Amino acid sequence: MQFNHIQTKFLGKNYYYYDEIDSTQEEIWRLYNNNNIKNGTLVSAGIQTAGKGTKGRVWYTNEKNNIAFSFFIKMDCKVEKIQGITIQIAETILEILKKDYQILLEIKPPNDIFYHHKKIGGILTQSKIFSGRVKALVVGIGLNTSQEVFHSEIQDIATSIKKEFSITINSEEFITAFCKKFEEKIIERIED
Repeated sequence: MQFNHIQTKFLGKNYYYYDEIDSTQEEIWRLYNNNNIKNGTLVSAGIQTAGKGTKGRVWYTNEKNNIAFSFFIKMDCKVEKIQGITIQIAETILEILKKDYQILLEIKPPNDIFYHHKKIGGILTQSKIFSGRVKALVVGIGLNTSQEVFHSEIQDIATSIKKEFSITINSEEFITAFCKKFEEKIIERIED
């Protein structure tokens, strides 16, 4: 997949896709730690073998055609500027699903997306802070769009868009829409 047509200033312009990877979030941090990352870099995967959730939990992406991606935003702003950002990301996801697919989901604060008490998606937000200023934001997003069978640990508490709504989400279209919409919101937040 290539996002050549993406109409953003920076988010998603530098893009890596892997059929299989340990974790999109870990890959972003590897690029960051090697000083080999551009602002707005996005990493997406078909399958994650060691996807990251919050509090050290595993995020299962073991079937293709689900949405799993992470992105990096370089910044230099006060910590207060990114307060509540995870909820804003969740709201952005819900806006796109409602507008483009007529799907109504719920946010379980601070970082989960649910449908009828079952988890459909999650957001992992991490940052690098030096001297009270945020220098880097790394966000991972996982959405169960096509998952039919779930790992035994989560089969009773997780579901997917396909399972609940019989709708297929195009990953490229969704990620493109997300980048455009969220970039506008992040620029508003971090401009001093």
